[in-house]
Amino acid sequence: MSSDIFSLKGKVAIVTGGKQGIGKVVAQYLANAGADIAIFDLADASDIAEQLEKNYHIKAKAYRCNVVDPENVKACIESVGIDFGTLDLLFNNAGICLHKPAVDCAPDEWRKIVDVNLNGVFFVAQAFARYLIKNDKPGSIVNTASMSGTIVNIPQEQASYNASKAAVVHLTKSLAVEWSQLGIRVNSISPGYIRTEMTATVRQDWQDEWVKMIPFKRMGTPEELAGAVIYLLSDAASYTSGADLIIDGCFTIV
Repeated sequence: MSSDIFSLKGKVAIVTGGKQGIGKVVAQYLANAGADIAIFDLADASDIAEQLEKNYHIKAKAYRCNVVDPENVKACIESVGIDFGTLDLLFNNAGICLHKPAVDCAPDEWRKIVDVNLNGVFFVAQAFARYLIKNDKPGSIVNTASMSGTIVNIPQEQASYNASKAAVVHLTKSLAVEWSQLGIRVNSISPGYIRTEMTATVRQDWQDEWVKMIPFKRMGTPEELAGAVIYLLSDAASYTSGADLIIDGCFTIV
C-alpha cells in the first residue's frame, strides 16, 4: 500500500468561505497536506492566503467570489486555472444561517439562505466540473452540508437552513452519480455543532442546550473536520463518492 494516499501534494484546491471558521481552518490542513490553495470569499482573504504561503510553503491566492453569481464563479474558476496551471480539488464550504420561525421568514430571507447554501454550492461545483471536463481531468469535491439536513434542530427555529442543507446532501448524491464516469467524485460532510465565529454569536442559553444534548458534552472544532475533508479529497477515498459523513459528537444517533 502506498504510504502517501492521504497526501495532497501537487494538487490545487479551492476553498469557498475560506476567510474564517471552518473554511479557514480546513484550508490550513489542506495546505499542510501539500495542496496549493485558492480561497474564494466575498471578503478580502488575501491575509489568509499570505499566512498559508508563509506557514506551509505552498502557493496560495485569494479571490473575491460571490458564489450566488454564476458568471463571477466562472471567472474565478478560470482565473485559478490560469494562476495555478490546473485545478484538482474543491472544498465547497460557503454557507450562512438564519434563526427565525418559518411563519416569520420573509421571502427575501428564505431566498438568501437557499441561494447561498444550495445554489452557491451548485454553481461552484458546476463551474469546477466544467473546468475538469474541458481539460479531461479527474477531480474531487467535498460539499459542506450539516447534521441539520438529517435532523431538526432545537430550540432554535431554522427551517430555511435545515431545508437548504438537506438539499446539499441530495445534490451531492445526484452529482456523484452523474459524474461518476467522468472521474469526478462528490461527497459531503455534515458537521454538528462546531465552535466557530458564527456559532459564537448565538444566544448563550441555546449553546448551553446544545451541549447538554450532545453525548460528547461539548461542541466540536473546525480542526476535527479537517481529517474527513482530507480523506474524501485524497486518493484514499478513490472508491468513495456520494457519501455524507456526519461529524457531530453522536448528536444525531440518540
